[in-house]
Amino acid sequence: MNMKPNIGKSGRIIRLLCAFVMLAAGFVVVGQSLWIGVLLLVCGGFVLFEALRGWCLLRACGIKTKW
Repeated sequence: MNMKPNIGKSGRIIRLLCAFVMLAAGFVVVGQSLWIGVLLLVCGGFVLFEALRGWCLLRACGIKTKW
């Protein structure tokens, strides 16, 4: 899989904000529902990785995204 940057600055900012929301929600929810909390934390971590790397899995798979 090619991991070259494939998103611009706006896409990275949007992913970064989404990652922080997912991570915050994961920390809040993990006390109530372990599975949902862990799922949110894992997804938030992956989106954070995408934002920091400038890489989008959907775009790498050929799916067009707005940002």
